[in-house]
Amino acid sequence: MGNKTIGSWITLGNYSIAEVMAQAGFDWLCVDIEHTAIPVSEMQLLIAAIQANGVVAYVRVGANDELIIKRALDAGADGIIVPMINSKEEAQKAVNACFYPPIGKRGVGLARAQGYSFGFENYKNNKAKNIELIVQIEHIDAINNLEEILSVSGVSGSFIGPYDLSGSLGNPGVFDTPEMQKALTKYEQIAGSKNKKMGVHVVNPNGDLVTEKISLGYNFIAFSLDTFFLGQKIRDELQKIKK
Repeated sequence: MGNKTIGSWITLGNYSIAEVMAQAGFDWLCVDIEHTAIPVSEMQLLIAAIQANGVVAYVRVGANDELIIKRALDAGADGIIVPMINSKEEAQKAVNACFYPPIGKRGVGLARAQGYSFGFENYKNNKAKNIELIVQIEHIDAINNLEEILSVSGVSGSFIGPYDLSGSLGNPGVFDTPEMQKALTKYEQIAGSKNKKMGVHVVNPNGDLVTEKISLGYNFIAFSLDTFFLGQKIRDELQKIKK
C-alpha cells in the first residue's frame, strides 16, 4: 500500500493560511473546491503557496468533469481527488481527464503547470506522467464496484467518504448501522489488498484516531482541516479564559 502520508484540507481561500499549514509539517495539502467558495484564481495561488514550501498539492474538484480537472492541473496541482466515483467507467473518465494521450485525453494548455509555455516539454515528460488521481468512494454502488474501480490503470488510490456513503444507505451521518459497518469493512478489505493509496479524513484533530486508522491499513490520511484547527483552538482557549 506504500508509505503512509499525513495531509490536511484547505477550505479557506487565503494565501497566508495555506502557507501556515504548509509550514506545519504535513506531507500534502488538498485545496477543496467542491464544498467551498474558492475560485480558480485563488486555487492557483494556494497551490503555489503549498508547493513553495515543499509540500504536495492536491485539489479536490467539484465533479468528475474534464474542464474542472484540466483547470486544476493547469494551475499546477500535483494530484486530483475526484468525488463520487461509482463505477469503472467513471474512474476511466477521470483518468482520461487527468492524463495526456496516449494514457488519457487531457487537452494541452500553456499555463502555470507548463511554465507558461516555456516548460511544456519538461512538464509533459515528467510531472504530467505522474499525476496522482485519487477517487472518492462515497456510495454503496462504489463499494460494490470497488475491485473494478481500483483496477483502472492511472488510479493511484481511493478515499472513503463516510458521510455520503451513509446517506446512500438511507442514514446520513449514522455510522454504526450494520449496513454501514459492513460497507466500511468491505472497503478496508479490498482497498487494503491493493498497492495503492487508501485514504480517510479524520476530521477531529485527535492523534489517537489517526493511529487507529493507520492500524486498519489507511496510509493516506487527511488530518482535520484549516477551519477546524482555527475554530477548535479559539474555543479551547476562550474556555480557559472564561472559567
